[in-house]
Amino acid sequence: MGASDDSPQGLEERAVLAFDCSGPWCSAALLVAGKVIQRDEPMEKGQAERLMPLLDDLLAEAGLGWGDLAALAVGTGPGNFTGVRIAVSAARGLALGLGIPAIGVTQLEALALGLPRPVTVIEDARRGEVYVQTFAADGPGPARIADAASIASAPPVTGNAAGPQALPPAMPMIEAIARIGARRAASPQPRPAPFYLRGADAAPPSDPPPTILP
Repeated sequence: MGASDDSPQGLEERAVLAFDCSGPWCSAALLVAGKVIQRDEPMEKGQAERLMPLLDDLLAEAGLGWGDLAALAVGTGPGNFTGVRIAVSAARGLALGLGIPAIGVTQLEALALGLPRPVTVIEDARRGEVYVQTFAADGPGPARIADAASIASAPPVTGNAAGPQALPPAMPMIEAIARIGARRAASPQPRPAPFYLRGADAAPPSDPPPTILP
């Protein structure tokens, strides 16, 4: 953990902890010296109670402590409204307490990592809609939500709503979040914030999500 190089490559040689609760899961990955240890636990609810013990277990397995981390990376969605806010709140609090950066990574850019460019990510948004974003060689286009029936993107495409021609992801999403976070931590980044392409459902959850401070 003693590397002092602040280039993207140097940061990726140090310990970066990533986590994501944007879907019916609680996922975490620890990136150290280019290698990844990850855990994925399917769950419809209970991420708020499970997240911190999961992170503690992952660090213990690697023989590391919280003080060994160089950065955090967190999945910011789009996805489950409450789950995204749980993960983002945890990342902000941990970053403040540890004095390290926290980097937000969207699900769409994580799914595109490692695939040939251009590539269009098409993910199910339910209600007959999809999340869509195209990643070209010179950078990403705007992310949007669209009617699923109106999307006719030419290959290469990826994502769970991209159809039979979809490319498989180059790596698990949580690993991609960790690797993108490691690279971005080399330069100043804004605090992570939930990435929503539409508002929350009108009915509030029985357990309200944590408040995201400005």
